Amino acid sequence: MATVDFWFDYSSPYAYLGATQIEAVAARAGGDVRWRPMLLGGVFKAIGTPNVPLMLAGQAKQQHYGKDMLRWAAWWEVPFAWPTRFPMNTIKALRVTLVSPDPAKFIHRAFKAYWVEDQDLANANVLATLLSDIGQDPALVAETENPTVKERLIAETNEAVRLGVFGAPTSVVDGELFWGQDRLGFVERALQGWKPKTA
Repeated sequence: MATVDFWFDYSSPYAYLGATQIEAVAARAGGDVRWRPMLLGGVFKAIGTPNVPLMLAGQAKQQHYGKDMLRWAAWWEVPFAWPTRFPMNTIKALRVTLVSPDPAKFIHRAFKAYWVEDQDLANANVLATLLSDIGQDPALVAETENPTVKERLIAETNEAVRLGVFGAPTSVVDGELFWGQDRLGFVERALQGWKPKTA
């Protein structure tokens, strides 16, 4: 069975949008999803990109991005609302993802909490509540201070950089990188064995 590695950070609106679709994309292609949390700010720092590229875009481009996100949400019929806290410190949420017994459930709940409900993913109490919401142990939040878990997130982020990931979401199928929620058609074809000629 073909696998897509879905690299993401909760801080990315496009990663949220892509996360609402990636499982269905993989299922249609007879494949599965491997969720790959990374600290996007760490990736940006490693490759020399400003920490919040969106905020450095000109006014016209920022307005376009805002409309584009709403279009994608409408296209896929998923809820979306720009949060009052942006950018968001997602380190604790990403670490919880790494220790969750069912990461997919937590990932979907955390994305919804931020990009629909405007909740603070940097708040340990919020994360504990999200875990309770999906029937997982709120005590997992304490693991965010575990040195081993901290090192694991660093290692995952370094692996993303090594692979050439430069933004979120990035889907990787058989070593081929597809950046953005708008490339999921390519991802589906790649899971079916399509090998695009890129050079």
